[in-house]
Order: sequence, then C-alpha cells, then structure tokens
Amino acid sequence: MNKRPRPEPVQVVKQRRDAALARLTTSVPYMQFMGMRFERRGNELTGILDFSQHLIGNPMLPALHGGAIGAFLESTAQMTLMWNSVWDLMENGGEAAQKIEAGDFPAWPKTIDITVDYLRSGLPRDAYARAEITRAGRRYASLRVMTWQDDVEKPFAEALVHFLMPQG
Repeated sequence: MNKRPRPEPVQVVKQRRDAALARLTTSVPYMQFMGMRFERRGNELTGILDFSQHLIGNPMLPALHGGAIGAFLESTAQMTLMWNSVWDLMENGGEAAQKIEAGDFPAWPKTIDITVDYLRSGLPRDAYARAEITRAGRRYASLRVMTWQDDVEKPFAEALVHFLMPQG
C-alpha cells in the first residue's frame, strides 16, 4: 500500500507563505520608502499604504499626492502579479519552492502603461488597495486596481495596469 506523506501543519505552511511575502516586499526598497506593506488571506493580497507626512501633496487640503497614489496602485498590481506567480511555485514544491524560500524570486514584470482615475482626494490616513488580474498570459498581463480608505465601497482612485511578463 502506497502511503502519502503527512501534510505539514497549517502553522508551518502559513509561516512559510508569510515569510516569502515579507521577503518579496522588502526586496523593493521603494515600497519600504513609501510605507507600503501587504497582507494576505490565502492567495489574495491587500496592499496597505501607511500614512506618512511625506505622502501629502497639497498641505492646504491636506491630500495625498497623486504620484504617491499612482505608485501605490502600480505597486499593488505588480505585487499581486508577482505573488500569483510565487504562490504557484511555492505550492508546486520542488526546487522552485526551495529557491523562493531562499529569497531567489523570478524576474519582476515590467510596466507597459498605467491609467489612473482619481475619483476624490486621498485623505491623510492609511490607504488600502486590491488588484484583480483580468488577463495573465505568457507575454502580457492586465490588472484592475482600486484603493480606498475607510470604506471599500468608496474608492478614491482606481487604475488599469498592463505589464510585460518576463521571458525565460
């Protein structure tokens, strides 16, 4: 009789996934500078932009700088796409999963273009974002991203982002 190996304890799997996400996030110094971090629930990511005074664009309102909002949307889309690929490699196990655990990640997708719709001012507080992959092929990927502050039903910006996928 062929016995399957015992599955790893849930906590071990969770810790491995959280550690991989933390290594992935810290591998981009710009995300650290901006105060971005990511939380996961299963394979779904939520980006968090921790408020900092250096993110204010108009001190008279005060409101978040449009460039900071655009960067947050783009980074959330890129991280979602990257996490999707890392997740698959980790779940399939083998040598690729060991590389991920060692911090050796696949190449990042490159932004082709981004279109941001600013719906209202971003207030001086934490912001959250989620991206949805609408198409992910071998060469090209397209994602929709939205960001909100207090109420997920009231986004203050959204974006459509296209990426060139790494080859090889």
